[in-house]
Amino acid sequence: MKAIDVRNLVKRFGDKTVVDNVTLSVEEGEISGFLGPNGSGKTTTIRVMCGLLTPDAGEGSVLGYDLHADQLKIKRQVGYMTQKFSFYTDLTIEENLYFVARLYGLSPARTYVRDTLDKLGLTSRRHQLAGLLSGGWKQRLALAACIMHKPKLLLLDEPTAGVDPKARREFWDEIHDLAAGGMTVMVSTHYMDEAERCHRINYIAYGKLLTSGTVDEVVAQAGLHTFILSGKGAQSASRMLQAENGVDQIAPFGNSLHVVGKNKALLETAVNKASHQFDVRCEPGQTTLEDVFIQYMSGSTDNMAEPELEGK
Repeated sequence: MKAIDVRNLVKRFGDKTVVDNVTLSVEEGEISGFLGPNGSGKTTTIRVMCGLLTPDAGEGSVLGYDLHADQLKIKRQVGYMTQKFSFYTDLTIEENLYFVARLYGLSPARTYVRDTLDKLGLTSRRHQLAGLLSGGWKQRLALAACIMHKPKLLLLDEPTAGVDPKARREFWDEIHDLAAGGMTVMVSTHYMDEAERCHRINYIAYGKLLTSGTVDEVVAQAGLHTFILSGKGAQSASRMLQAENGVDQIAPFGNSLHVVGKNKALLETAVNKASHQFDVRCEPGQTTLEDVFIQYMSGSTDNMAEPELEGK
């Protein structure tokens, strides 16, 4: 059974369509990444799928429950971690978890809190005020609160924003442990290294789902070609390449350039021209997920932008 199976989801706010006919599925036990620029509809889609918002159109199921008729049942089986830290800053870690345990009617609450503190490595810090925790420990508290009621599906909305690399890696180790235990996870992120740790990814841009698949599948579907130009003349070559047909992206990395485009023939002509005019070496490179991300962003139109006034 699919943990998430939704079709043609639409969500509007006023005259703005924030989620525009999104169809996606997530297998049980899978870690599914949700990528897209700010304002692309990721958070709204997640809130629809966890039963917090009712879609204006579309259908589907989450954990076997109907998206329209069973929103309360979905909420009971889902753990949702929001972008913003949303716990009481003047309560301790332990007190916050007791509060959450009582919200879910978990009994005995003491056992649930104790086991959750132990599982997330929070026991030694249980008496610390939540408001005085670092970003990484706040993140761990939020995850603890999300999994304490043993949900079947975990929805994480940019959970690692603003935390250090070590805390991010430890967080992802926890996520993979949860998935190995049978929990399904869907996580939105802007970090390409995190997306690459997902079993599958979904890319949404301004309300529209553009692609889904494994990282390798998504990169292949984008149809991009990449060349690496390296040498002292790279910066001069960059200025020339900006005006060349077939060049869609130029990204500097030290003394080298990452040059990307969809039309391989035009791109190859441009980079060969640059290599002959400047002191640079040219060789084929590997297209990355970040290249794909940037390409999709460049080709998408902001659905929340105000239309230009006629005659302006």
